[in-house]
Amino acid sequence: MRLRKAARVILVGAPGVGKGTQSERLLHRFPQLSSISSGDLLRHNVKQRTPLGIKVESTMKAGLLVPDDLILRLINNELNQRGWLYSSHPAGNVMTLASCAVETQSFSNDADMAAFISHPAHTRGYGSPSEDPSASFLLDGFPRTAAQAERLDETIPINMVVSLKTPLQVIMERISGRWVHEASGRVYNTTFNPPKVAGHDDVTGEPLVRRADDSEEVYRQRWKKFEETSEPLLEHYARKGVLWEVEGMSSDEITPKLMREFERRFAE
Repeated sequence: MRLRKAARVILVGAPGVGKGTQSERLLHRFPQLSSISSGDLLRHNVKQRTPLGIKVESTMKAGLLVPDDLILRLINNELNQRGWLYSSHPAGNVMTLASCAVETQSFSNDADMAAFISHPAHTRGYGSPSEDPSASFLLDGFPRTAAQAERLDETIPINMVVSLKTPLQVIMERISGRWVHEASGRVYNTTFNPPKVAGHDDVTGEPLVRRADDSEEVYRQRWKKFEETSEPLLEHYARKGVLWEVEGMSSDEITPKLMREFERRFAE
């Protein structure tokens, strides 16, 4: 199905609610939609040993959080390089994962790097985002807080935020039955997606394992943390008039509702 205008979308939901599943289904149904992951942008820089990647790696190894301004810069420039965010920068001067500029950009000292990271997004020459349907994306991993959302608003006005809701007890039951094949990342569930042979991967036959954070105690802590940070984030987008909430007991129950609303807002 084709889109009639650009969709700039964020999915918000507690761990285990099925954000990944809904993202995959949206991307499959709407080919013009792309996925932009802040985590992937950061990992790419680290893997390519770019100056930014080296800085990110040293920050993470020191146990520190990657500054919001650095993540915003990466997102802004990625969209700009794709032609989705109009800019006053000359084409060769933007620093993105998709351009060789990120390979060659260098900083003579830590002060130059600090200036690059902290320079406010709204002063970097970016204009309005493209409304072309091909400039549609799901933004994953950022923002996670209302403060981050406010910074993102300066250059990238999100036009749909989906709040995915499933009762805590249902997610707890889902997580308690989850088993993973570590080498491939394949995930099974004893309730609705069991392996052919209990405790073993369907492809390799190797043993499946439980994730350390799939315990009830750990998950309840993650749920509480999510509730604390997501409430002001969702309130921020509610005030912007772009928040839409959907609830269901499973991903299969949520998907049809999400598809109908997405089509109503963006499809031809």
